Amino acid sequence: MAQLWGGRFTKETDARVFAFNASLSFDIRLLKQDIRGSIAHVTMLAHAGILTEEEKDSIIDGLGDILADAENGTLTIDRTAEDVHSLIEAELIRRIGENGKKMHTGRSRNDQVALDMRMYIRDEIDSFSGELKDFLGILLDLMEEHRTTFMPGFTHMQKAQPIVLAHHIGAYFQMFRRDREHLLSLRIRMNTCPLGSGALAGTTFPLNREETAALLEFDGACENSIDGVSDRDYVIEFLGILSSVMMHLSRFSEEIIMWNSDEYRFLTLDDSFSTGSSIMPQKKNPDIAELVRGKTGRVYGALISLMTVMKGIPLAYNKDMQEDKELTFDAIDTTRECIALFGGMLKTAVFHPEAMKKSAGGGFTNATDAADYLAAKGVPFRDAHSIAGRLVLTCIERGCRLEDLSMEDWKEAHTAFESDIYEAVSIEACAARRKTKGAPGAVDEEIKANREYLGL
Repeated sequence: MAQLWGGRFTKETDARVFAFNASLSFDIRLLKQDIRGSIAHVTMLAHAGILTEEEKDSIIDGLGDILADAENGTLTIDRTAEDVHSLIEAELIRRIGENGKKMHTGRSRNDQVALDMRMYIRDEIDSFSGELKDFLGILLDLMEEHRTTFMPGFTHMQKAQPIVLAHHIGAYFQMFRRDREHLLSLRIRMNTCPLGSGALAGTTFPLNREETAALLEFDGACENSIDGVSDRDYVIEFLGILSSVMMHLSRFSEEIIMWNSDEYRFLTLDDSFSTGSSIMPQKKNPDIAELVRGKTGRVYGALISLMTVMKGIPLAYNKDMQEDKELTFDAIDTTRECIALFGGMLKTAVFHPEAMKKSAGGGFTNATDAADYLAAKGVPFRDAHSIAGRLVLTCIERGCRLEDLSMEDWKEAHTAFESDIYEAVSIEACAARRKTKGAPGAVDEEIKANREYLGL
């Protein structure tokens, strides 16, 4: 069994203990980061006079060859290795001999794994930032296309006021924009290098931690070596942001599921992003949206699990912290797949403007505009609100809409009503007249601002 320790032990590790303790099956994902960190480490060691230039070059060449073999699929993975760190070190020693044993000078697996995970999360933030930007582009395209697609806006799951689809989708644009900005903010705050922290108390070797940090594109070295090896706050925060992404996808999924139903008919999902029923031939199910909604709990689970792991751990490093990886890797894979599939589903969906506009005309969504009409003519708004409410009650009793009322009905309610009330309560006018910043009537400005944010 390839492992980085053993001199103090007189017995072989029990095979079950080794299997339980080993992490190679999942931390192999960190191979690129581990090699990059090791190259920076030995470069610094040579500059500090701890390694010779020849030793440094030999190690770096060997690590480069290992990475190249890993990338082209020819690296033989020794499954008896405990973790990715021991795998690489054993392979390096096999390839270059004694010089490979000097690579770990002045370093602990504690700061090594802390470095690898930090670099990995940083790389994933960069990737997710691009993926969310692409997703925001899909939302922006829909906004551009549906500036005048009228629909009901809802509160309490009841029709409230007429809006346009672009305005509704714009709300999701803001949600995912915030998620992206939280990622970019986290990247700045977590960009310090733990390498050189050692097991917890640094090392007696004259390491230049700032040089190592610079070589690895960090803004500096972690200020406290104990925190350097035991900090997983950035992983928790990252999982929190992924959970927020999934929450927003789940909310959108819920609406897609409803809008796709026979009761709404606001949209039709493309066959390529739907499934059927094994017994009911007429069914076309929104399974992608339903699975995204369901997988949200899986990402939440990763966040809560890691917070539970960390809540009882004293300083500094403890083996419990190995549990950060599988949880995080699964959350990353789940979220990435959901973003991609949800985006594809949206791009291929067909919205039905007529059905949406018809729905916007029901439920007395223009009642507020009738009240506003009176208020604009000097009627106190609280009185105007009451008058509009009584008109709604009249319509309910008659089974008609506000726009179906006669002029006599309007006048009977209040003499301030004139014939232009019909235009005032039309669906188009109700949406268009709301021109305050962020309202449906200002959607063109909102789209322009979103385009500028995306650099389009």
